[in-house]
Amino acid sequence: MSAVDVVDAYLAGLPGGARRLAHAEWGVTVEAEALGRWPLEIGVRVADELVRAQAWALRAEPAIDPWVLLRWNRQTRLARFGSTRAGDIWVHADTPVAGLDERAVDRLLGLVVQAAVRAREHAAALADAGDGDRAGPTWLSGAPTPPAGD
Repeated sequence: MSAVDVVDAYLAGLPGGARRLAHAEWGVTVEAEALGRWPLEIGVRVADELVRAQAWALRAEPAIDPWVLLRWNRQTRLARFGSTRAGDIWVHADTPVAGLDERAVDRLLGLVVQAAVRAREHAAALADAGDGDRAGPTWLSGAPTPPAGD
């Protein structure tokens, strides 16, 4: 089975399904009630022997130092954070198509969702604290251990 077929079969089984945008490209919406304030829009694409996923995590937050993204990236698996020039935070992830199965697609998308949720939780903690110096540590901000699980 081709990587496109594997991804398509997995996404078709999701609650709410996915939008087929083009050959080997899909859009998936994770509803807000599963994540907090905003829904998460995930773009998925098979290209260059990789399955790539990306999602906008949160808008520019003055309290989040863009350099902290580098530290966060050291604490993630497959997924990584990026920032636009405007300061919006995105989550990117990819996995090779070789040996791809639905479990690998599930893991990839799960890690994108987990990273976006954690970024949003961190931003909310900063907002609740009033500034970045008073927020308690999270696994993204330097807590000694990341969350358990895949």
